[in-house]
Amino acid sequence: MKTLNQSDKKYLLDLIRDVKDFPKPGIIFKDITTLLSNAKAYNFLIDHLAQRYNNLDIDFIAGIEARGFIFGAALASKIGKSFVPIRKPGKLPYTTISEKYSFEYGIDEVEMHIDAFKCKKDRPKVLLIDDLIATGGTATAAVNLINKVGAECIEACFVLNLTFLQGDKEIKKTTNVYSVLEID
Repeated sequence: MKTLNQSDKKYLLDLIRDVKDFPKPGIIFKDITTLLSNAKAYNFLIDHLAQRYNNLDIDFIAGIEARGFIFGAALASKIGKSFVPIRKPGKLPYTTISEKYSFEYGIDEVEMHIDAFKCKKDRPKVLLIDDLIATGGTATAAVNLINKVGAECIEACFVLNLTFLQGDKEIKKTTNVYSVLEID
């Protein structure tokens, strides 16, 4: 499957802004809005993901609230797949299934519609996408949700992996992981 060369990675990384002391002192927040506001770069990234996933046997793309929606919906549209949102509690209007997880600031939860992956297949294949992986709690909970409802998460894709936090290690126990960019 296609990956980016070092020059292309640098191009995208240079468009991600560091915001010091956000959301709390000592944290350096990786702000992707600067990449999103560059139409050429954003299209380049979505085109790359489309090349990587277009020929895989994927039935659905699931995105984690909120920035996973930005990439997941665009990619789903580009390759002609259905998009499924994975959201924080109380945001979805129909019957949901939920999964709790711990993260660097406490405990949280994500939800998904119980019938999110309705199709003619017994075990639909799902690509999970989000903007960033840090400690991996949210993504692991999302993979668990996908698998609980009878689908199969075939890969978790992240635009940015903060490898020093090792969040991808936990997810790799349950699915493949692809990160477009990595920060050590």
